[in-house]
Amino acid sequence: MLSMPVPNLTSDYCQAARNSAMTSTTTAIELATSSASSHAGSLRNSNGRKNEVSETYTVTDHVLEASREADSTVPEGGYGWAIIASGFVLLWWSLGTTYAWGVMQTALVSDGLADPAVLSFVGSLQAALISALAIVNSLVVRKAGVRATAMLGAACMGGSEILSSFTIHNVGALFFTSGIVMGMGVSLCFAVISTVPSQYFSAKRGLANGFMFAGSGFGGAAISFALDSLIQKLGTAWAYRILGLMTLATGLPAAWLMKERVPVERRGFIEWKLFKSPTFVLIFIGSAIGTFPLFVPPFFLPLYTRSLGFSPSVGAGLVAGFSLSSAAGRILSGFASDKVGSINTVLVSLVLTVITFLAIWPTSTELGPLIAFVVINGAANGAFFSTMPTAISKVFGSARVAIAMSMVVTGWVGGYLLGAPIAGYILEAFGGTDGGLNAYRPAMFYAGALALVSGVFILAARFYINKSPLAVV
Repeated sequence: MLSMPVPNLTSDYCQAARNSAMTSTTTAIELATSSASSHAGSLRNSNGRKNEVSETYTVTDHVLEASREADSTVPEGGYGWAIIASGFVLLWWSLGTTYAWGVMQTALVSDGLADPAVLSFVGSLQAALISALAIVNSLVVRKAGVRATAMLGAACMGGSEILSSFTIHNVGALFFTSGIVMGMGVSLCFAVISTVPSQYFSAKRGLANGFMFAGSGFGGAAISFALDSLIQKLGTAWAYRILGLMTLATGLPAAWLMKERVPVERRGFIEWKLFKSPTFVLIFIGSAIGTFPLFVPPFFLPLYTRSLGFSPSVGAGLVAGFSLSSAAGRILSGFASDKVGSINTVLVSLVLTVITFLAIWPTSTELGPLIAFVVINGAANGAFFSTMPTAISKVFGSARVAIAMSMVVTGWVGGYLLGAPIAGYILEAFGGTDGGLNAYRPAMFYAGALALVSGVFILAARFYINKSPLAVV
């Protein structure tokens, strides 16, 4: 990978150009000039038309050029598939466990430990630390390497679950073991998973990320069923212990497979000049808002179905279905990203999320509509989550994906930490967990409204990159 200086950025990434060999979105950087000796320039958009630019000229974004050169030498597979398999397993136990938190939360609510608004913070911490520690973890990856970082993450996840088995009667201790320690492990694994595949894939990057991130969906489904059965037969404590032992037994070997193709570039923690780019700012804000609704369905579906009179197994089954649909959405979005563009794919996922939150779930009191909600919302949820790394690397360059992705993910901390708990407090305000549809509906509208706002920002970014509605962006 080339190491080249980054020029000063005083305006924004402009219209994307389609490469004739592959559907990779790239950007250029314009520098405004006030000198009379400056050259007027022109840019070609994806349709080949010239746009005259008054008093500006285009300079090369050297990081983006380095990204394109590095991408031209990637093997498009090879050991990269071992990296995808490793990431699949790590996501199975990291975000898969977070998706299944609703099953554990329902059991702890039934045991009288705390109400859902409080316990949802524990599950939210697991995801929130991905964001809160993103920049710190990028330093850990550079200092320790991806293999050691992934193994430390797997050890934290498995160890936290074993420790949590001894804290199920103390909500404060559970916050530390199942929230903070588990979240540290999840965040370390995510720091590796979100950056290494781009070293092995370019044209197939979206598909590779889709297959890898599907691990969290399949894991969420399997863990939901397993936890429900283990809790009923052995109790909550032993469910935690078995989950921890299985995480260690399979997660540590998977983490050992992680390996860089080229050394992780030693650049700054934050590229502040990216915030001068309207495209980056729109994606940063839009994706941050879009994380607020992500964990509302898996955290609250078991409680909602119980309030309608269904058994706990039905709630666990719906969470499992949600996770399986999420896995399918991640794979399908991988194909879509490579064909129609990653930003377009994110936008479609948000449209589906809005429809399901505002039109389907608020009218679902029978199993049939609930299944429809779970399938569509789960697929959209997975597509949003797994497509963002592809979008960042395509739009801003694979050479800066570690920094750009850590900056974007840091912005997600509010949504990860507060998204589901806010829904819990809204639920308590309108009737509580046993209040039926009328009690849950305001929380559904809250989630749908935020997904809609997120979609507006992503739509603005998409048309800022390329105003053609048919462009691959």
